[in-house]
Amino acid sequence: MARLGDYTYIKTGKLDANASSDNGIYPFFTCSKESLLIDTYSYDCECVLVAGNGDLNIKYYSGKFDAYQRTYIIESNNKEKLFVRYLYYFLDKYVETLREQSIGGVIKYIKLGNLTEAHIPLPPLDKQRKIAAALDKVSDLISKRRQQLDMLDELVKSRFVEIFGDPMTNPHNLPKVMLGSVLTIEPQNGLYKPQSDYVSDGTGVPILRIDSFYDGKVSNLSSLKRLICSEIELKRYSLYENDIVINRVNSIEYLGKCGLIQGLVENTVFESNMMRLHVDEHKFHPVYITKLLCSEFIYQQILKRAKKAVNQASINQKDVQSFVVYMPPIEQQDQFAAFVAQTDKSKLAIQKSLEKLKILKKALMQEYFG
Repeated sequence: MARLGDYTYIKTGKLDANASSDNGIYPFFTCSKESLLIDTYSYDCECVLVAGNGDLNIKYYSGKFDAYQRTYIIESNNKEKLFVRYLYYFLDKYVETLREQSIGGVIKYIKLGNLTEAHIPLPPLDKQRKIAAALDKVSDLISKRRQQLDMLDELVKSRFVEIFGDPMTNPHNLPKVMLGSVLTIEPQNGLYKPQSDYVSDGTGVPILRIDSFYDGKVSNLSSLKRLICSEIELKRYSLYENDIVINRVNSIEYLGKCGLIQGLVENTVFESNMMRLHVDEHKFHPVYITKLLCSEFIYQQILKRAKKAVNQASINQKDVQSFVVYMPPIEQQDQFAAFVAQTDKSKLAIQKSLEKLKILKKALMQEYFG
């Protein structure tokens, strides 16, 4: 094991986050997972970038760029001893430790010493190259699977517009109704439980949280957190097939995020930040209305109704009931839902492959870096 500071140069960026430019030609790395653009550059090197605050994340880059003042820029000081791609994968694993070491109040951060004092396995250069190549191969396959999933998601969105038109312009002149006239919103919000009621031994009742939503669906139901729940609570807050849950309290970008409940294998409850909706399936197919609720058309209505407070916003039952939605013929909704179901079959096969690759990568990272 070697001390990381002995084999690297480490510096931080100098710029504020507002130095970015929408029309810039160079990457501008901040503590966000996504990079911005900037007109000028201060660095031209092969390096690993570590976000110094927030959730922390690791990036690799080679070329001209600039960086935010809380972003650490790490170069190898001897490429015959430390291969930069190998360093990237080590830090991608070591970020778990950095998160544990982070300090501060609302926004956690790390110090330079958290990086310089890290201990990295340092096999011969050829071995480092082989390790990086193996992880590159798995990472590339993971990226391709995610791209395939994104392409199928875009295909579904295109099919929605093809059948129903763009909701922002309603080119087919579909009739409009108030959402409250075609669905039932539960009078109570979801279940609140203190942290002490959550369990990690596999027992208890799964609870649906906002981080399980993705593009109008609830993913990974089997991996939900679990809690101790009474029979009365279970009866009051249980979810059922084709329920829709909508986020009523969160930061503004997540407000109104919703998901369709499908594939339940056991009783599942929903947390207090959500509302539960029951759709009149004679008028709306749950798949269609969920996609519409996830659209920019509905989000603009949410923004008009949102009650904003410090670091969060909220909507209530009356707000959701007042949303204006389109009611196309049920035959068209069924046609769209059938297309989504067929696409989901393809996505399931890709998702299974993706999960296997992620498990493989995790195992390799553990083997190489402990």
